[in-house]
Parts: sequence; C-alpha cells; structure tokens
Amino acid sequence: MVDREEIITKTAAVFNAASDHFDAPALSFWNRFGQQTVDHLSLRAGDRVLDVCCGTGASAIPAAVSVGPTGQVLGIDLAEALMALARAKSLKRGLSNIEFRYGDFENLGLPDESFDAIVCVFGIFFVPDMVAAIQELWRMLRPGGKLAITSWGEHIFAPATQVFWRAIEAEHPDFVRKPMPWEQINSPTSLQSLLEAGGATEVQVFAEAATHELSSPEDWWTMALGGGFRGLIDQLDPAGKERVRQANLGFLQANNVDSLQVDVLYAIAQK
Repeated sequence: MVDREEIITKTAAVFNAASDHFDAPALSFWNRFGQQTVDHLSLRAGDRVLDVCCGTGASAIPAAVSVGPTGQVLGIDLAEALMALARAKSLKRGLSNIEFRYGDFENLGLPDESFDAIVCVFGIFFVPDMVAAIQELWRMLRPGGKLAITSWGEHIFAPATQVFWRAIEAEHPDFVRKPMPWEQINSPTSLQSLLEAGGATEVQVFAEAATHELSSPEDWWTMALGGGFRGLIDQLDPAGKERVRQANLGFLQANNVDSLQVDVLYAIAQK
C-alpha cells in the first residue's frame, strides 16, 4: 500500500535539495514550458489563478503578469526552498499580486469554484491518486474556468536520460528501475483519460516534440542535480556519484550530443 505521507516527505526532500541547481541556466526549460502552459490558458486581467506544484514560479509568475494588478495568483508547493526562490523572483519583478504558500494541494481546504484558472506543471504525477487530485482541482475551478495539466511525453531528455539509468544500474546491479510516475500519462490519450476520469470536461491535449539545447555536456549533469534525479544521485557515495557523472559526460562528449529530445503534453480542460 502506498504511504502517502512518505511520498510527500520524500518529494519535498528531493526538491528542497535540488533547489541549489533548479534555477540554473541549464534548466531554462522550466520557464519555457511554464510560460507555454500559461499561454494555452488565455488568461484575462483580473483572473484568480491557483498554481499547484509551483516550484520557483515558472508558470505562476507569467500568470501573475497576465492577470495584471487586479488579478491574483496563489502558488502552492511542498518545497520551501523552491518557494523562497519564487518569492525573491516575484519581488524583483515588482509583482504584488502573487503569493507563495507551503501546502499539499489535495488538502488546501479552499472553497469550491474559487479560481478562474488552475495550473499544475510537471507535478500531478507525484500524487499517488491522480484521479482524486484532478477531482480536487476541478472542485476549486469556477464554471467557465480552465484547468491546465502539463506532463512529460514519451521522450524525456533523450538520450541522456537513458545513459543516466545505465550508469545507475552499473553502480547497483541489483537496482530495479521502477516505472516512473509520469509514464502512466505520457501519451495524449492517457493524459486525456486521466482528466476525464477526474471529472474534467472539454479536454484538449496538445503535444510538443521539443529539443533542449546544451551549451556543454556539463549542462546535463546540472539538470540531473536540479530535478527529480537528485534523490537517486544523493544516495550515491562520492566515488559512485563521480563515476555516474563521468559516464554521463563521457557519452555526451563521445557522441557530440548538443541537444536533447523532450516531449511535453499540455492538457487544457474547460468547466
């Protein structure tokens, strides 16, 4: 049986640790895909927006700009270290219509139908019961409002991700790679089905086959440290960590890899 509190604690720990690299230039894709998610919503001045799993504000900050001073954005996340970065960035931009709050978005206790738009970018798959999570987000959405769920597609930073897994398995031959949570919803059909199972209506899914440029092979290691792989990396001893790093960098250098393939899915539903 899945221990929900354990998952929450582990997820928060991984991304608090990853905060030291999360906003590095090598991870510019957070801002890119966050902005594109907001663009799909066609927000209006004065809208009230909820951004769950908001990280350092990659979608919350563009949303705050879009809704203007008469609008309001509430960002929710489990990682306090990421939200500290988000607050600093929004303050630097002079945004007074945005708030970042620690919380588990499945238990916010916010009123029904209280937001014009709700956003979750690369976060829904961290929840053990994704259908229940969609139901909770849908509950808080006003009639006519839009829900945006952004997730990974089939290819995630290929071929570097595959090299990473091989290097981890070389360190731990008994390691059994479990399916990653986002792999349950990595096709347009499966993502649409998730939203519809959670009660969402008028669901459209937009697929993007993108590339992410690397300025050097070292960018990939920075990306690994600044994302969900951080939990695995931090379990290695220093020598093992360096062997995994060298295996990754060596492959990218030997094969002259200067860009990675990444598929992104944007699901937009209207109530």
